[in-house]
Amino acid sequence: MEPNPPAAALYVATDLDSFEVAADAPYAEDVTVSGRAYRRLDPPYYAWLRRQMAGAKRALDAKRITAAAFDVIRAPFNAIHAWALRAFGEAALVAAAKATDATKYQPPRPDDDLPLCGARLTPRSPTRPSGHAFPSGGDFAFAEPVAPDAVAKVDAVRAEALALGWTEAGLYRNRSHLRFPYGREYGLVCFLDGDAAVGEVRPTSIEIVRPRGARTRFANPDAVAVSLAASGVA
Repeated sequence: MEPNPPAAALYVATDLDSFEVAADAPYAEDVTVSGRAYRRLDPPYYAWLRRQMAGAKRALDAKRITAAAFDVIRAPFNAIHAWALRAFGEAALVAAAKATDATKYQPPRPDDDLPLCGARLTPRSPTRPSGHAFPSGGDFAFAEPVAPDAVAKVDAVRAEALALGWTEAGLYRNRSHLRFPYGREYGLVCFLDGDAAVGEVRPTSIEIVRPRGARTRFANPDAVAVSLAASGVA
């Protein structure tokens, strides 16, 4: 497919969340929005994302992740793939896949980015990691360090969240076959760094409130299994 340069630039996070801005918008290559890091999509970053998807597919084939978990990331990646084909063309993407060493590529990280809207980044809690490990058993390649205060914040809403259909994994999981935050397997506890606080708890999401009023919603990874009709919450 021949490239068709779009009038917009696509910014993509490692968990495949994305947003578009005007192609000439004065944004840096990497930006942070409410604590989540995004990078302007180019062929090398696309090659890295595709490598992560290939790893997820191998995990699916080996039955280390479920088909439902894979579908959660496949849909947004397919949309990103289609965008990249239109913007860069197949030849450029193939060339980038051959030229980019995905094992050495450095993806965007909040600690390294400039905030998009001028808000200061919230540093990770200096509190010593708790040794938290969920699930406690099993062989996982990655474990995201979690501070005790993050666990305490989740503990405070645990009963309410479980009553609304959340699972322990959705709240506390910090071990995965994929590097944080890729794959959407990591639980709420991994995203409560620094001064982040827990806001409204709903069946499909839990609000994360950051300094200066920035608010994001952590989606319930098991939302498909939640009965909204029974809860009366849309």
